[in-house]
Amino acid sequence: MGCWRGPSSVLACLLLLRPLPSPACPAACRCSSGEADCSKHALREVPQSLSANTSTLWLGYNFITALGPQSFPPLPGLLLLSLPHNHLGLIHSQALVGLGALQELDLSNNYLTALTPETFLPLTSLATLNLGSNRLGELDPGVLHALPQLQALLLQDNPWVCSCGILPLWHWLSHNREKVREESLLLCRVPEHLNEYPIMDFRNESFRQCQETSLSAQHYITFLIIGPFSFMASIFFCTFMGSIIVVYHNLRRESHFWRRPRICRGR
Repeated sequence: MGCWRGPSSVLACLLLLRPLPSPACPAACRCSSGEADCSKHALREVPQSLSANTSTLWLGYNFITALGPQSFPPLPGLLLLSLPHNHLGLIHSQALVGLGALQELDLSNNYLTALTPETFLPLTSLATLNLGSNRLGELDPGVLHALPQLQALLLQDNPWVCSCGILPLWHWLSHNREKVREESLLLCRVPEHLNEYPIMDFRNESFRQCQETSLSAQHYITFLIIGPFSFMASIFFCTFMGSIIVVYHNLRRESHFWRRPRICRGR
């Protein structure tokens, strides 16, 4: 009733009755109830006008080839991030900073060839990680150690190189078998004689030769440094010892000369 007492009161009532502005939604997305669907819009980067309240973000089937250190706007409540089929080949080590609440990450069907543990350190709540159908030949197990809450891991359909380099990953998979999904599709691609051999079928004896003879890169660097140094040191030592021997023999010869008895001619 009080709304009709004067013009100012009427204006105040109209402002109260006006609906609250909806959270920001990029033009290429469809947004509702904390969910933003930005898939299949030929996007080349992550939209920056997403609402900070976004909890689910669909970005599949676009052309996002790289994620840089500021690719995402602040999304402190994001729980699910889906990025499949994006030609994604590079993820910066700081690309996922600020997504600490994330619980599910789908990076499948992309062009990823390598991942660093630093990239995943901010994802302390991540429970599901899908890396299937990429171009991974090896995977640093440090990536998986950086995810303390990980419960489901998908690695199928990658060109895994089943050489000694895959031993650390195999150790992690063997000790966390309950977390590996689609393990029957986790197959070797290289070398040829192990093509399509199940990685999870390896045993400790399969890597016996690697454990006995494999050398780390640090060992090779050490050898490269010590080898030439040892060679030069041996030359110096031989030259030094040779000089000492020559000097010694010369001194002995002179000593014998001065000790030789002289013959005095009689007058």
